[in-house]
Amino acid sequence: MAVTVRYFAGARAAVGTDTEVRDATTLAELVGQIVDDHGAELERVLTACSFLVDGTSTRDRSLMLPTGAVVDVLPPFAGG
Repeated sequence: MAVTVRYFAGARAAVGTDTEVRDATTLAELVGQIVDDHGAELERVLTACSFLVDGTSTRDRSLMLPTGAVVDVLPPFAGG
């Protein structure tokens, strides 16, 4: 199931890109893939991240991802 992953702030810095496409059926599977591919720095950032799946906030990693979903990886932001 193709999903688009968009990275912001520290997550983008850890990955080195702002967007990529992945095949994953759950948020947990997606997180596992991106940690495997991008390493310990991203894994460290993800401990503080929240996720938006098609605009809805979630921390439920068992969430099923629909085909074509957009997953935003959002570290905490400072400022306004």
